[in-house]
Amino acid sequence: MTGPHHYLIALGSNQRMAGVGGPRAVLHHAIALMEKAGFVIDAVAPIIASRPVGPSQRTYANGALVATTDLVPEQALAALQKIERDCGRQRRGQRWRARPLDLDIVLWSGGVFDAPELKIPHTLFRERDFVLGPAAAIAPDWRDPLTGRTLKQLHARLTRNRPAPR
Repeated sequence: MTGPHHYLIALGSNQRMAGVGGPRAVLHHAIALMEKAGFVIDAVAPIIASRPVGPSQRTYANGALVATTDLVPEQALAALQKIERDCGRQRRGQRWRARPLDLDIVLWSGGVFDAPELKIPHTLFRERDFVLGPAAAIAPDWRDPLTGRTLKQLHARLTRNRPAPR
C-alpha cells in the first residue's frame, strides 16, 4: 500500500535521559527525532502526567501525536523502535517497568493491521485514559476501525461517571 500514511502515536516516558532531561523533555526530544527520521508531525497533544501501569513507581509523562509518512506499518514500527533504542530503551526484563521512552502506534489511516509483531489498532488503547485523553484532544473524530466509535466517544465512555457498586 503506497503512502502517505497517517499514524496516531502514543508517547510515554518516566525516566530522565542524560543530556536531555526529565520525561517531558524526553517526549519533546522523541518528537524531534521522529521528524529527523522522516515523519511529518501534523498535530501534538498537550503532555499529561499519569500514574504508572504495572510495577513502576514513577509518574509518566504521556502524550500523542498524528504523523504522516510514506512508511508502511512494519517500517514505521522499526523506525519508532530505533528512536526508543537511541533514547536508551531496552526491551528485556519485566514488562511495564520504568523506561526512558515508549512509542506505540495506536491507529493508522489503513484501518486494521495484524502481524505477529504489530497489531493496529493497539490492543489496549480503549482502556487507557493516558492514551485516549491526549489522542482525543488532537484527533477527536478519528474512528476506531473495530468499534466504529470516534476517539472522542471512546474517551467519553472510558471516563464517564458510573454509579457506585451496591
